[in-house]
Amino acid sequence: MIVIDGQETGLKVNNFNNLEDLLVKMMEDDTLGNRMVTDVFVNKEAFSEIYPHQAEDISTEEIESVEIVTMPVPEMAVNITRELYKVVSLMGHGCRTVADQFRRGEDAEALELYQDLLDVTRDFLGMIGVLRDEFSLKDRETMYANIEEITNLFTEMIEVSENEDWILLADLLEYEFLASVEKWKKVIAELREDIREASKAA
Repeated sequence: MIVIDGQETGLKVNNFNNLEDLLVKMMEDDTLGNRMVTDVFVNKEAFSEIYPHQAEDISTEEIESVEIVTMPVPEMAVNITRELYKVVSLMGHGCRTVADQFRRGEDAEALELYQDLLDVTRDFLGMIGVLRDEFSLKDRETMYANIEEITNLFTEMIEVSENEDWILLADLLEYEFLASVEKWKKVIAELREDIREASKAA
């Protein structure tokens, strides 16, 4: 028995070789429409992969029922923008913490946290790009100006860190990078509105 959002599909579990085969087929056949999977329950128990392609190792012979819970893509995107807003706040906190550690001479701890901050920022910008492309969002001058500003700061910070000038890096983080990060709150609010408008027009 395969259930999607509380509705039986009429499809049989044993028509598939394994759980991954089943899930991929559901997505390829457009059974889910413009919806994204949020939860999967196998034999009434929540399933999430511990390692890549774990679902491929679960034979359908072991499965009695699969329940798939979904959410409309625009609704999921709006939820992502809420999470991105939290990420911006964390990035701001990270800037202050790293700058403070550099000024106190705690270079090893600061460098470790600084690397995490750079990774989070790259992921953040990647997700902004995905949302913009997925929803054909309006070209926002502010967004492009912010991307250019933060990219230029990245380049400058890399040069400063290569010279191991930790005090200058602390200043850049606290006085320029932090200000640049804070500007994203307005952009995220605009993104959320764009996504809502795009989903109404669809």
